[in-house]
Amino acid sequence: MINQTIPQISFKTRVRDESIGGDNPYRWQEMSSDDYFAGKKVIIFSLPGAFTPTCSTFQLPDFERLYPQFSALGIDAIYCVSVNDAFVMNAWGRKNELQNIGLIPDGSGHFTRGMGMLVDKDNLGFGMRSWRYAAIIDNGLVSAWFEEPGRSDNCEQDPYGETAPQNLLDYLQAEKAA
Repeated sequence: MINQTIPQISFKTRVRDESIGGDNPYRWQEMSSDDYFAGKKVIIFSLPGAFTPTCSTFQLPDFERLYPQFSALGIDAIYCVSVNDAFVMNAWGRKNELQNIGLIPDGSGHFTRGMGMLVDKDNLGFGMRSWRYAAIIDNGLVSAWFEEPGRSDNCEQDPYGETAPQNLLDYLQAEKAA
């Protein structure tokens, strides 16, 4: 994946819009890959699903907690992409009180498929989901790649370690020192 351009996708998002009023002041807004990645150095990490244990207990909160350190190393934004719809991703963001991590809904899995990371998780009742990976994207180009071992359909395990925020932080610190 190193030096490959990320897929050009249109994401269906929901954004808060107070002009709508009422209990659900959100409107649909399409966002492109360029909206998220063009002209920026970002981290993207993907996981099997919002609200799942490893994702909610370790990966997402640790990226949120370590955001200032990533920012100090030249990262402009950190995004979590998951094969979940915008409603689920927004609810997950509110539940985790995110301030620094952007959530990208890939409800149909088009971006994940384009990244080569779409796997079948029917054994868990999930359907098609993302294998756990992380990348550093520089202006739409993959400059570093982290992937959990054992990628396969209906994998019995959900490995976590390679894509831990601490690994990406170590990589960026070593890159800066070099």
